[in-house]
Amino acid sequence: MKQKTLKYPWLDEYLMSKAGATKDFKEEWMAYRYMLCGKMFAMQADDNHKRAIINLKLEPTNGAFLREQFPDITPGYYMNKVHWNSVYLDGEVPDEILKEMIDESHAILLASLTKKQQKEILG
Repeated sequence: MKQKTLKYPWLDEYLMSKAGATKDFKEEWMAYRYMLCGKMFAMQADDNHKRAIINLKLEPTNGAFLREQFPDITPGYYMNKVHWNSVYLDGEVPDEILKEMIDESHAILLASLTKKQQKEILG
């Protein structure tokens, strides 16, 4: 699968710039996963309508707020719809909002790791 970033050519570089980020391609899902210590904080794929999306984990209240503000942010495709949100990469979500969502998703996962793992990632 060719990775589509459409309106966000900076997306892969920004995701990989997050402390400790690694990336792989999960063939069964046809999706790129961005992870910390083997746990996913972002996933880029196509939905069943073949629109490119990125799934990000957010605090539930923030995710609900953003979904109300932007039609191109929806409950997470094939994910827990309380915590995960999908952003359509051909949509109208401002760059800064998407970056804030990525930052939050990364921070949530980082906080869930052990203190030792956090220290290894952050130095």
